[in-house]
Amino acid sequence: MTSVVPLHSPHTPEPAPHAPSSAVSLGRKRDSADLLVDLPELLATRLLVQGNSGSGKSHLLRRLLEQTARLVQQAVIDPEGDFTGFAAHFGHLVIDAADHTEATLRSAGERMRAHRASVVLNLENVEPDQQLRATAAFLGGMFDAPRAHWYPVLVIVDEAQLFAPVAGGDTTDEARKLSLGAMTNLMCRGRKRGLAGVIATQRLAKLAKNVAAEASNFLMGRTFLDIDMVRAADLLGMERRQAEAFRDLRRGQFVALGPALSRTPVHVAIGTVETASNATGPSLLPLAPTTGEELRDVILEPAATFSASPRPRAVPAPDLLAQLAAAGTRGPEAQDDGPAVDAPEPTPVDPARIDALIRLVAEEPDADFRPVATLYQDVLLRARIEGLGRSVLDLPAFRRRLATIRSGIPAESEDDDWRAAEAIAWSLPEDVQTVFLLLAHAARSEAPCPDDAALARAYGTHSLGRARRQLAFLESRNVIVLREEASGHRMVAIVGLGWQTASR
Repeated sequence: MTSVVPLHSPHTPEPAPHAPSSAVSLGRKRDSADLLVDLPELLATRLLVQGNSGSGKSHLLRRLLEQTARLVQQAVIDPEGDFTGFAAHFGHLVIDAADHTEATLRSAGERMRAHRASVVLNLENVEPDQQLRATAAFLGGMFDAPRAHWYPVLVIVDEAQLFAPVAGGDTTDEARKLSLGAMTNLMCRGRKRGLAGVIATQRLAKLAKNVAAEASNFLMGRTFLDIDMVRAADLLGMERRQAEAFRDLRRGQFVALGPALSRTPVHVAIGTVETASNATGPSLLPLAPTTGEELRDVILEPAATFSASPRPRAVPAPDLLAQLAAAGTRGPEAQDDGPAVDAPEPTPVDPARIDALIRLVAEEPDADFRPVATLYQDVLLRARIEGLGRSVLDLPAFRRRLATIRSGIPAESEDDDWRAAEAIAWSLPEDVQTVFLLLAHAARSEAPCPDDAALARAYGTHSLGRARRQLAFLESRNVIVLREEASGHRMVAIVGLGWQTASR
């Protein structure tokens, strides 16, 4: 096994002369001796790192990664994009989860083990729910790799409480279960498959106990909450009265215990690193010499606001006035004084007028990214201004008309064949109906497949990667067939209708 590559900093602790090549230095103990990490033992017994924000957890992980980068294969789950610079320095492959489907990430997790490639999974540009799904898919692929590829891998998971939470948060139950299952497999069943989990968390109380309990090595940093201090002391075998010592640890100081670190709790100051984090640090920057008056026009520049075009006031019809007089101005007592006025039959509203209002709202700037419920209320308001009444259509009907209009299909082309395409769309989840109809319109017209930007607008997102993933979802629902060519062009066929886009 190759020896550890020394760091460039003159202050970096060097391994002891008698240390085996598989041991790496994590930092200095209070007696100035190196704290050596027995790498084979770490691979077999796993590691848990805990510390409040700013305690130096990411620095510790970076130190461990740099010291072992040329000794063992590595996989980093990076929710904030902090380790992309490290990856470039050591030649790791960076996978941006926003650009790939869950199926691709699962396959990547399996293939990186087959080819023994070190990988950083960057989740920086992915929404919380998709972060969990992407992590579950990638770890699942690593876990399900064939036995022939069970080479040792050091799996670093930063902010592990996000992927193995104790309780629900802003993510869906399905995504949380997938991620928690993958993290449990990593920590509980990963050892026999060569997977060594190194998980870091801000709070032990937020991390699922069945995930934390499988670690045999611990590095506990600065902690202020009583519940976390007590739990940290229990894990290190310390008396509870000693738990308050965790409040006094400085940034970059940890208490270490475990078969790969030390048989008794020891303090360690983490050594220096070669690479820098992408995150902003606590360093102070001087302000530019300027005054508030000089910045007034910049700071207080008027924001762009929506201004409705002027409309002539609608004149209520006589029958509407009669309804208002009968239902709105007569109280319960007045209704007994004279004969009740029969409400006239509601006048059917021309669907073309409603479609015109929906098109008007859909064409407004940023309408593609506004909630459907907001657009619906806007249409109802415009309908009242036009004198069409309060309830011209319900929300489900509005969603469907909006999806059809956003597909770009002309009104004169909405025939029986198009109704068949709409029937397929209405069987899909609401958020992908517009995407499907957009593809269906392009396929029916034999036009090129819509590009990523058009798909993103139809899906209501600014993320092109997230929009592309909807193609894989629609294909999994067996409503489209997707063919991607080596040139980067793609073709979509609509299942059951015989429509097909030109390749793009």
